[in-house]
Order: sequence, then C-alpha cells, then structure tokens
Amino acid sequence: MNYISMIRSIAGSRPLILTACSVFIYDNQKRVLLQHRTDTNNWGVPGGFMEMGETVEEAARREILEETGLTVGDMKLYTVFSGEDFYFTYPNGDEVYNVIVSFISNDVSGQLQVDHEGTDLKYFPLDELPDDMIPTSRRMLERLGSDPSLLL
Repeated sequence: MNYISMIRSIAGSRPLILTACSVFIYDNQKRVLLQHRTDTNNWGVPGGFMEMGETVEEAARREILEETGLTVGDMKLYTVFSGEDFYFTYPNGDEVYNVIVSFISNDVSGQLQVDHEGTDLKYFPLDELPDDMIPTSRRMLERLGSDPSLLL
C-alpha cells in the first residue's frame, strides 16, 4: 500500500496536506510539456506526490519517468506553490491542499511514453494552453508565463 492509500484508508476523503513535485519540461521552442490525466480527465503539469523517504528531487525525477518516459538530467528549483489556490477536489471526492515543489528543466532524455496515469503527452506554448486544464496546473503555468525568461 502506498503512502496516499494508507492515509486515505484512515482519513477517507477529508482534506489532507500533501507534498507533490512537478517539473516544467520545455523544448527548444519554449513549449511546456503537459499530460492529459486519467484521474481528472484534463491536462496538467506532469508530477505527483512524494513517497516516504524520498527527497523532492527524487520524487520529481521518479514521477516524470513514470508519467512521461523521460529521464530528467539537470533541473532548477523554480518555486513552491501552496495555500488556498492549490486546494483541489478530485472527481472521486478526495480533497487535498497541495504543497507543490516545482522544478524547471530542458535536459531530458528518452522517448515520450504515456502510462496508465495519462492518455496523452503534448508540448504547448505558454500562451496557447488547453482550455480543459486542472485549475492548480493552470495557476502554476500562469505564474511561469509571467516570467518567460525562466525558460532559458
């Protein structure tokens, strides 16, 4: 049983504070990689929740590999997202207050590969994001888009 399942078996769907990691992966055209997720049926930034004993860097790299098939090389800490704007209710009713440690990287290797957590992976320009996005991912990308110099 993974950490989230263990906690949910005790707390049910009540709000939890959970630490997640994400990586804004961008290509040479400054487009950002998004995943069409199966749990919410909309687009989001690849990433996920930490497991016990992981560092945030390990969790970020693991989640990207699992969800995209890509191995992340160098990555730079961008920011930590938290607070009311990062509260989310999943379609199954589970509530979470996310603390999302976000990195930026264009140093990836491997081939894009969809796993069971997604139905598609695609690069999008920051000014042409899809309409059907997870609200927390949209907020993250809006903040990133306000300073495109970060995508060096």
